[in-house]
Amino acid sequence: MGKGGRMGEQELLLEAPLHGDILGEILTRVPLIQLLPASRVSKSWRQSVASTLLHPSRVKPWLIVHVQSRRNPLVTITRAYDPGSNIWIEITGVGSPLSSSLRSSHSNFLYTLSPSKFTFSFDALHDKWYETVGPRVWRSDPIVSMIGSNVIVAGGVCDFEDDPLAVEIYDINSGHWEMCESMPDMFKESSSSTWLSVAVADAKMFLMEKCSGRICSFDPKTKIWKQPTTVRPDPSIFLFLMGSLSRDRLILTGFIGEPESVQGLKIYEVNCDPLDCKEIGEMPSWMLKKLQNDDSQLCLINITASENIVYVYNPADLREIVYCDFANGESKWGSVTGSGIDGSNWMNRSTFTCSKMSITDLQKSFGSGDRKFTVK
Repeated sequence: MGKGGRMGEQELLLEAPLHGDILGEILTRVPLIQLLPASRVSKSWRQSVASTLLHPSRVKPWLIVHVQSRRNPLVTITRAYDPGSNIWIEITGVGSPLSSSLRSSHSNFLYTLSPSKFTFSFDALHDKWYETVGPRVWRSDPIVSMIGSNVIVAGGVCDFEDDPLAVEIYDINSGHWEMCESMPDMFKESSSSTWLSVAVADAKMFLMEKCSGRICSFDPKTKIWKQPTTVRPDPSIFLFLMGSLSRDRLILTGFIGEPESVQGLKIYEVNCDPLDCKEIGEMPSWMLKKLQNDDSQLCLINITASENIVYVYNPADLREIVYCDFANGESKWGSVTGSGIDGSNWMNRSTFTCSKMSITDLQKSFGSGDRKFTVK
């Protein structure tokens, strides 16, 4: 919306003022992204907007899809799904140094990696990017995570390097890389993000082998790996994916059956120490069918999670994205169409992040006018 249009809207609202419960009721029906103009009308409106957002159902983690051209990494389309308003939003004017392929790690961590440069961003809408020299060890498919001011880069080492399990930590405050204890030997044949799922909880990085359920954790403070173990709450699970919710809740998503015949999908909450599992949700069978068809590859399915929501998606088939909302201690399943995002287009690659969004985050991103949004 242009500046003139916004001023005209505000003048109209001021001529016919709304107050109290009536204003509050109206604002509860307005999508979060469109509350930005309302918050600028007056002090009383700003207070009403703030009051409206106190309800948990209004502020839920957004799913953000970054569609990048393989031919030209600078060409990127960003679309966000707001589950609280059930709308897709296209974001333009995203300023990011995308000189190479965009990748994502747990929740909202985005990064690019080349032999000479490492760039990353971790705020809600990725307004701020950090840039530094690349790790000492060249990696093509590493596991990356962020804990506090430390960015951990592990495994994914190219064949010509000496240690395939090498681990390095980048300290944002000092701007320096540090070599650490290598990954456990059990990951020697699977030390890349292709074969490992990563999550952060309890100020530790957790790695799980997707095909076996073998898991271990790394503490960036002590720089020590904990002895690996196996977590398999159901012997029929053949694909393991990890994530984390609010308050350091570690979760495990398990696909049950066989790759050719998936029988179910269950979500477990995992206690960090000891690693005990408790089932907290099971996907309805009719929703499971939305994730698999004759053209889609089950091995590509992944998850992204934040706060109380887990999104389950297939980047090669974005016609339907499934999610589970654990608010109020219940598991509520839903799905959303991909709003025109074509994951089957081999000329593009899709990267996913998930982040809780506040009105402050939106003000930072769209307040300057450099970024624009369009509700799809």
